[in-house]
Amino acid sequence: MGEKVNNSESFGCTGCGAELKYSPGTSQLLCDYCGTTNDIPQLDTSIEELDFHAYLAQKEKNSEHITEYLIKCNSCGATTTIDPHITSANCAYCYTPLILSEAFDESILKPGSLLPFKLNNKEAKDSFKKWIKGLWFAPDSLQKAALNTDHFKGVYLPYWTYDTQTDTSYVGQRGEYYYVTESYVTTENGKSVTRTRQVQKTRWYPASGRVDHFFDNVLVVGSRSLPEKYVYQLEPWDLENLTAFDKAYLSGYQSEKYQIDLEQGFDVAKDIMDPQIRNMICRDIGGDTQRILTKSTNYKEVTFKHILLPVYVSAYRYNNKLYLFVVNARTGEVQGERPWSWIKITLLVVTILAAIGALIYLLGDN
Repeated sequence: MGEKVNNSESFGCTGCGAELKYSPGTSQLLCDYCGTTNDIPQLDTSIEELDFHAYLAQKEKNSEHITEYLIKCNSCGATTTIDPHITSANCAYCYTPLILSEAFDESILKPGSLLPFKLNNKEAKDSFKKWIKGLWFAPDSLQKAALNTDHFKGVYLPYWTYDTQTDTSYVGQRGEYYYVTESYVTTENGKSVTRTRQVQKTRWYPASGRVDHFFDNVLVVGSRSLPEKYVYQLEPWDLENLTAFDKAYLSGYQSEKYQIDLEQGFDVAKDIMDPQIRNMICRDIGGDTQRILTKSTNYKEVTFKHILLPVYVSAYRYNNKLYLFVVNARTGEVQGERPWSWIKITLLVVTILAAIGALIYLLGDN
């Protein structure tokens, strides 16, 4: 079954014995009490790509697992690690109080690597404030929004990455434009007159062929706890800096168990790859426009990694409503919910319509 390490494992300070926390942007654990730093051993270990089909065939028998102490939120369904010594806690995503008596141990696939937190709590909050200031059509009073600092949580999100060589055969059509002159009748100065115009037409020709492409590190989030439109917009991630998994990097942070498993994740990866494959087919067909009638893709030499990526999750309150946001804890990229100033939007629309009306008036006079 492989290694089993319980998530309740703590890292004691060599100076005073207190529990240590990972210090973002370093390879050290820091003691909040005496200030002692403890180095995390840096292993010269390559980040391993695992064979996708071999893993599924083995049913995880030969894969490395860890035993985590987890708790599931009964409101949003997120399952995250939790410190067994605490007496109360709220969900990092929806802030619902957690029922600690329902916490449990579970053996899950051990992540092979992670990106450690690079931004600390203050730097992430500064990124949030900068994001707020840069929002277009936001209410003027939004900058005074109350950040819910009690729920500003650092969380490692589970991800899958996939590498695969693809070859796609297709049948389609190549369209080439040509133009014909058409006559039409219109009214000018109260009289019917005949005019001509050039009209675009398309000649279609059969096309078929094959395109090949190697996809590297197709990234699929293994969580359903946050809106996908925000999570994927946190990209890009500096995956070239992945570090071999070490529990020490998780100290002081939560990590979420994947809700999308390996096989489901590859289905998502196929959807992510599909637009690029279609673009390659269209370029291969050529012409002025293209139609893809059928296509069939083979995915070969599929490998994967199970990794953890760091985010800060929080919310701010504006007009008695909470707005969720997420911060990429490597780059400071912020994505999330936001209010709109409909007064500003309405004024812009009115201004544009007035400008168009004035332009039409001036052209009419000429």
